[in-house]
Amino acid sequence: MIPWKLLGTAKTSRNGTELRLYQRDNEFSIKADNQELMNSQVHGSEDALAKLACEKVTNHPAVRVLIGGLGLGYTVRAALDELKADAEVIVSEIIPDVLEWNREFLGHLADHPLDDDRVTVQVEDVAQMIWTTKGGYNAIMLDVDNGPQAMTQEGNEWIYSPKGLESSFAALRPRGVLSIWSTDPDPAFTRRLLKTGFKVEVVKARARSGKKGGGHYFVWVATRN
Repeated sequence: MIPWKLLGTAKTSRNGTELRLYQRDNEFSIKADNQELMNSQVHGSEDALAKLACEKVTNHPAVRVLIGGLGLGYTVRAALDELKADAEVIVSEIIPDVLEWNREFLGHLADHPLDDDRVTVQVEDVAQMIWTTKGGYNAIMLDVDNGPQAMTQEGNEWIYSPKGLESSFAALRPRGVLSIWSTDPDPAFTRRLLKTGFKVEVVKARARSGKKGGGHYFVWVATRN
């Protein structure tokens, strides 16, 4: 078997978790310490995170969307494929090394999404961007951790808290959409979204894009009424 090759390491800004980028032949993986966060062969749910949100807003005027977490670039690519030529896609990535990995090693995986003129990248905490924006986005897509039980970045729990959800609600334009990726379902979080005022759908998404079998993840699609 071809061994994994370590391409880079990075420390997260809050709790010091070490991210590692690995390659094995044509396969790439990012791990947090020893737990895999994402893999280039398993990105169906990342695609769904963007598609489910963007298909609801693509016909809105002057579409502006925010993506929290660059990852391997698949969510950004799926958003670009769904949106029109005049849309604006803002990517928030708090770890500069992840941005550099995409430019140096990973861009080809999702057809170089960062080269698209519609994309702007900000090395900033997505929570701060949500907190400081009012009515600025047609969609917010969050894949910043394993879901409401935040793991990689200590402090991500704010995003999933009532205050965080209220801020996301306020940051959206009318009929805007908040989509959130998670490894597991969480009925309590669904209730929290409903209490905030969102109309909520929980979608079970295949891990492997377009392929039967394998695991599933979950995407909350919350629409501002």
